[in-house]
Amino acid sequence: MTDTASKQFDIDTDIITLTRFILQEQQNVKSATGELTILLNALQFAFKFIAHNIRRAELVNLIGISGTANSTGDVQKKLDVIGDEIFINAMRSSNRVKVLVSEEQEDLIVFPGGGTYAVCTDPIDGSSNIDAGVSVGTIFGVYKLQEGSTGAISDVLKPGRELVAAGYCMYGASAHLALTTGNGVNIFTLDVQIGEFILTHKDVKIPQTNKIYSLNEGYFLKFPGYVQEYLTDLKKDNYSLRYIGSMVADMHRTLLYGGIFLYPTLKLRLLYESNPMSFLMEQAGGLGVTVDGDRILDIIPKSIHEKSSIAVGSKGEVERFLKYVNKK
Repeated sequence: MTDTASKQFDIDTDIITLTRFILQEQQNVKSATGELTILLNALQFAFKFIAHNIRRAELVNLIGISGTANSTGDVQKKLDVIGDEIFINAMRSSNRVKVLVSEEQEDLIVFPGGGTYAVCTDPIDGSSNIDAGVSVGTIFGVYKLQEGSTGAISDVLKPGRELVAAGYCMYGASAHLALTTGNGVNIFTLDVQIGEFILTHKDVKIPQTNKIYSLNEGYFLKFPGYVQEYLTDLKKDNYSLRYIGSMVADMHRTLLYGGIFLYPTLKLRLLYESNPMSFLMEQAGGLGVTVDGDRILDIIPKSIHEKSSIAVGSKGEVERFLKYVNKK
């Protein structure tokens, strides 16, 4: 089909797939070896496979309890177990990942053979919402192994600022992948007809402010006094509460529309929830801090399942929150 014909039928024949995007980015880095490119392609396969299983979950009885609990004590959903297996197999077969940390595994996994990267992931975050058809997602962060390392816990017990790639894939009516490799944020949408992630939002920048806040206010009385004061003042300023209860879905909305997402208690896992999301948000022009005002990406984790609080989103909204932290 010629360019004239494609315009006549309103068909874009020069789409940018995730694979094409990754290869183009690799060409812009003179020192690139192609290792990260291979890893990112393995990640996108995992996302496609998980998305496929979630779409057919109700039809093949993948919804419900599996009868086991994960490393953090949460009751596992059947899809959690399958998602974890998909992720483990995809990372192992890439031959580029040496260390894998998963929310579903008590200990880190060290793969045999080569590999120069460590991956931290929550394979299916928000699985408690699966039965209700609410969007869930995969959160991931990628570190480069330490020089000379053959795979150890020290390869992931690093501050989030050392991430080389991070993001999430949200599964719902469509699968949306938000990705950063330290050079801005881009969002891709899965076209199930051709089986490819297509670039739909290029160089995403989060709005600097927006009167939207997102958190579970059911725990209001458990929050520190200054957090309660902050939330009360937001209501006085006519802020809108938008809360889905699935971190990936809430963060996706916050990234696109602006505002702030908060979890003021120690609940989220630093390595595979707070760090990747904060890294992504900062790459889009936002901020991510703890409820005590510390920058998330500067925290050195002490264990692979360490928990953290978080306040992340538009720079202006997080800075407003920090004014209350400084008054405590």
